[in-house]
Amino acid sequence: GKSSVLEGLTKLPFPRDSALCTRFATQITFRRAATVAIRVSILPAKSNKKEDAQRLQAWKKTGLTSLGRQEFSEVLEDVHEAMGIGTSTLGAQKSFSDDVLKIEVAGPDQQHLSVVDVPGIFRKVTEGVTTSMDIANVRNMVNGYMANERSVILAVIPANVDIATQEILDMARFHDPKGQRTLGVLTKPDLVDKGAEGNVLDLMRGITHKLNLGWSMVKNPGQKDLQLGDSFDRHAMEATFFKYEAPWSALESDRVGVDSLRLRLVELLTEIVRREFNHVKHDVGQQLQRCQKSLAAMGASRETQAQQHRYLLDLATRFQHITAKASDAHYEDFDATDSQTSLRLATAVVHRNEDFNNDLWRFGHTMAFKDLAIPDDDKSDSDAASPGSYDAGDMVDTRRYQSTCSELHEIVSNEQVPNVSDADIMVWLEKVYRKARGFEMGTFHSHLMPYMWKQQSSKWEQLALGYTSDIVSITHDYICDLLGEICGDDRVRTGLLSVLMEQLTDRYKRAIKQTEFIFKVECTPLTNNHYFADNLEKCNRQRAKALIEDHAFETEEHGQVVRISDLDHTFSMSNVANNVQRLHDILKSYYKVAYKRFADNVCMQAADFHLVRGPDTAVKVFSPAFVSDLTAKQLERIAGEDVVTKRKRADLIRQQENLKKAKNLLVAV
Repeated sequence: GKSSVLEGLTKLPFPRDSALCTRFATQITFRRAATVAIRVSILPAKSNKKEDAQRLQAWKKTGLTSLGRQEFSEVLEDVHEAMGIGTSTLGAQKSFSDDVLKIEVAGPDQQHLSVVDVPGIFRKVTEGVTTSMDIANVRNMVNGYMANERSVILAVIPANVDIATQEILDMARFHDPKGQRTLGVLTKPDLVDKGAEGNVLDLMRGITHKLNLGWSMVKNPGQKDLQLGDSFDRHAMEATFFKYEAPWSALESDRVGVDSLRLRLVELLTEIVRREFNHVKHDVGQQLQRCQKSLAAMGASRETQAQQHRYLLDLATRFQHITAKASDAHYEDFDATDSQTSLRLATAVVHRNEDFNNDLWRFGHTMAFKDLAIPDDDKSDSDAASPGSYDAGDMVDTRRYQSTCSELHEIVSNEQVPNVSDADIMVWLEKVYRKARGFEMGTFHSHLMPYMWKQQSSKWEQLALGYTSDIVSITHDYICDLLGEICGDDRVRTGLLSVLMEQLTDRYKRAIKQTEFIFKVECTPLTNNHYFADNLEKCNRQRAKALIEDHAFETEEHGQVVRISDLDHTFSMSNVANNVQRLHDILKSYYKVAYKRFADNVCMQAADFHLVRGPDTAVKVFSPAFVSDLTAKQLERIAGEDVVTKRKRADLIRQQENLKKAKNLLVAV
């Protein structure tokens, strides 16, 4: 009886052939228009393969002004064939489809109304026709439509069955617990057994199985009625039946007949529209914002060379604007920095600079210098650092930051260096001195200092290359991640990086070569920094003080004193020991000056100048000037839109236009 009710409501001649019964959802949309027009199409299910979805979307019946029973049957046969239902020539053998048949009816007498007919719930499998999977699929389909809070649930039930066994009422109660949109419809009153009419009347009057919106009753045409063809008047038949046929003639006139049912549906939908109006306006606004955001992420259309150039120019300008801010640690105007720390460029570089400075002091020397108890006012943070959790002989990583970009593997360094040796530096210095001493008197040969310096600073190169490699990785990740934030098109981003990579690699290699050059320069000890002399003088004073304090004693009158005669013993030292001690003090004093200079030079010349803030750094490659130098082929390869992107843009533009129209209509109401 469901199809007969639907036919009465829509005035469309739904066929009653069992082979063409409802095997899919049918969406019938009525709208008022100046001329009569009927359009039939298929909305493919999301689960369809791409080629099947395209084929179903292409299926259409247009230019119709009427749809008779025979024409409708032929349309449904074609739909079954297209969806692959039954014995389709497509090879499919399915009983139900998730695709939707859409029928649009326009005309001057039509009301704005949409009706969705779904397959009926069934519990038993029919061998060769339906399966247990079909039962589950139909149930899921029905539940999906019933869950829409802006729809009316029309529960069609035969009057001659036990209402308590009708599962559809339980499903309606689940989706509409308040009963605000469930309307019951009883069919086949003429088939109710004698004596059972009272139960049906109790149902209609709300005495049993009460629904908040109540029940309606319709009398569908019988086979004899249908045989009359076009001469049959359903509405006249129903009017006569409910006027003269007892006990149904006692029911209120607004509760019987398909005409009264249609009026009740319109009234109910109007009430739902009033109730949901503000929510609909909000939802339309939200959908419009999402649509506009998606379009904005795609950027302007890029079909012509001029459009492609303008698109990339806008990207480059924004990239450089954000980079200028990021280089000065101004992150407040770019929210993405809150979730992506890689976009905090200046912060990441500064932290790595500090780590590099500390690593040089902690791990840069081959052997540990003797502690000379330098006063606190001369100690820096680096002086206080120790090898930490590393033991002598352990290998120390020179890298602190690991990038996931495989294209950097051939550029960056991933070496380790040994921790500071626990060997006695004084023993080593004496051994070197004894092997190289000549006829010098009270001093040592000038070639000793460069040799010992080279040995003691031999790990600087790998530590510096590890640092520069980290800045290269930090810079590259920044570039990639920022492009990912400002460019929503994966194809454009990939194309850009492909073209940028040659120039980026050149900057990265320059930074590495500059690091190697700075280390090469530092291999020869040389300084005009007065702190070297200051450090050396402090070493001498502290050593003398330590020796004198060994012979000091307390007096009541003068406090701590030393006998002058003890000074002869205090400064007694062999020539070898004296020269070795001087070598140590010179080496350590120079190390303190040189490592700071080396750290500053690597940070400024290699990292900052070539990678971050110099005039031609890696982060400045993607610029308006870079875009202007691109050839037409490069523009097309980078910014040209593929077929998928063009289709997506067209869909979003069409969706945006429809949503704007909907928003304007809602505002005008």
